[in-house]
Amino acid sequence: MPASPTIVLVHGFWGGAAHWSKVILALHRAGHTALRAVELPLTSLADDAERTRKMVAQVDGPVLLVGHSYGGAVITEAGNLPNVVGLVYIAAFAPDAGESPGGITQQHPPVAVPNLEADSDGYLWIKQDKYHESFCQDLGADEALVMSVAQKAPLASTFGDAISAPAWKQKPSWYQISSEDRMISPENQQRMSARLGARKVITLAASHASLASQADAVAALIGEAAGG
Repeated sequence: MPASPTIVLVHGFWGGAAHWSKVILALHRAGHTALRAVELPLTSLADDAERTRKMVAQVDGPVLLVGHSYGGAVITEAGNLPNVVGLVYIAAFAPDAGESPGGITQQHPPVAVPNLEADSDGYLWIKQDKYHESFCQDLGADEALVMSVAQKAPLASTFGDAISAPAWKQKPSWYQISSEDRMISPENQQRMSARLGARKVITLAASHASLASQADAVAALIGEAAGG
């Protein structure tokens, strides 16, 4: 991998770019100063991939794409750009061609599925009083409260959007499994990470919010990927 790629962080459902705050600090402390975080509209996979492509296109030089949760589907769809040199999946979807996050979820429904609810505009939320136990049970109550109130809901239809040409078939990849995940089942994470042919797979005893609860370990994996 070329030296010192710009690290572009892509968030998932029920959170924005600020979900990466602890990872950003850990990466910066480790000397990775070329950092960007995409703010996705969460309106469709096509919209989210296009927003990511536009940010990647603004970077002069190589890019390492990092996706958390649904952000993994986004980097899978957007990662075929020529300056993308690698993909890092953090407790994330890594769909194959024709697969969608919703279809993968149905194979092994996660524990927290009953805690989701759609509103009258078609957006899908985690019930506020269930957010802590569903998304980030290994964080403190105050941090979980803020995340629950500030959550960024996707259009529910986005779950059904399928991948066209998965970038992980052409680009080197890394994967972090969260063994205590209640939003994407660990069984699905294990299956997806196994078929990637990833250069490295690590498992953390973490919730879906490993990027917040175990930021140093997540940053270490990203840093290793950035170093090739």
